[in-house]
Amino acid sequence: MRNFLSKIILIKFFIFINLTGSLLSNTIQPGPLSYEEIQKALILSKPGDIIELGEGIFEFEDGLSLDVNNVTISGEGINKTILSFKNQKSGAEGLMITSNGVTLKDFAVEDTIGDAIVVKGANGINFLRVRTEWTGGPKESNGAYGFYPVQSTDVLIDGCIAIGASDAGIYVGQSERIKVLNSIARYNVAGIEIENSFYAEVIGNISEHNTGGILVFDLPDLPQQGGHHILLENNIVRNNDTENFAPEGNIVGNTPNGTGIMVMANQFVEIKNNEIKNNATAGILIASYQDEAEDKNYNPIASNIFIHGNSLINNGFNVDKIRASPISEVTNGKVPDIIWDGVVPFIEWIGLRSSQRIILGDNYSDSDTPIFANLKLMTKYLISSLHKVDTNYENYRGELNPIRPVIFEKD
Repeated sequence: MRNFLSKIILIKFFIFINLTGSLLSNTIQPGPLSYEEIQKALILSKPGDIIELGEGIFEFEDGLSLDVNNVTISGEGINKTILSFKNQKSGAEGLMITSNGVTLKDFAVEDTIGDAIVVKGANGINFLRVRTEWTGGPKESNGAYGFYPVQSTDVLIDGCIAIGASDAGIYVGQSERIKVLNSIARYNVAGIEIENSFYAEVIGNISEHNTGGILVFDLPDLPQQGGHHILLENNIVRNNDTENFAPEGNIVGNTPNGTGIMVMANQFVEIKNNEIKNNATAGILIASYQDEAEDKNYNPIASNIFIHGNSLINNGFNVDKIRASPISEVTNGKVPDIIWDGVVPFIEWIGLRSSQRIILGDNYSDSDTPIFANLKLMTKYLISSLHKVDTNYENYRGELNPIRPVIFEKD
């Protein structure tokens, strides 16, 4: 009877092995061959596969890449499974994704030579509880971007952390339908940046101790221009006090130290119900693109920026006199929480046409100074003798239709 039961147990044991492929999990564990094991799994993966990474520190000298659709890379936790590229010798980034429907979750990427995670041309990419970090603190030699999806659609970044990027911690560029949710950006030049993109929600994030907290930019000479319909809601943007450490020549190197939220040359941006405090240069800064642009299709001037429901506390107390010199030149002492450079097309400046540029609803400020200022830089530069900053809030009060929720195609 005992021998019969033993045979039954052995039969079940071998059936289990045949069904699962091994007695233990197929999880890849840290070790001297882990790079080869992971890259082999990425190359040989099929749609629907899950590549599981165990707890511990994986040490790599080369970058990883994936070009298979609908694959998941899953770790044991944002601080438990760590892909370390501290000794990286080759590859321009830590992980490169060029396929659709990929999900990355529950792991960290640290100390890459270049960008931490790059996604190019993807239709559907999910970052869930992923951390990117340069562990030596803010340095010019750090990689430019933590999260870097570009030319992609249906981009989800949820519950992630980005630390130490010399350009932007969480960046989405030239993309469409974007959600950046419940994430944290610290000690980057730009905490969160949405650039040349359409239809984005940036909701429920914390952006602190960066040079600039949240940037919404549109730049010339890129395949996709005319960024529009961006919602910034229920974010905490505070204590952005890290000095700008971007390498020379980077456009983000012009971001003033101590900027909370900055919108440049975008259309239809709603800034709603955010907590914005302790940002030295400005709480909210609306600016035009100031450099010369040869691209004739580029519109350097922002419009339809709707700002309402925000709590603005202790901003504008120490303006960056180098990167925000126009502000310091026309204001004294503590400056308003919301600043617009006042640049408009010439035909508007001479009064032959009007359009909605800045629309203000109710916003709360603890300051005794005016809450808003139009710097009127057009007048300053063209007829300086007539220049006067406009701080009359009521001149800009109004309503704008709310930005509609972003809906992914799969939804």
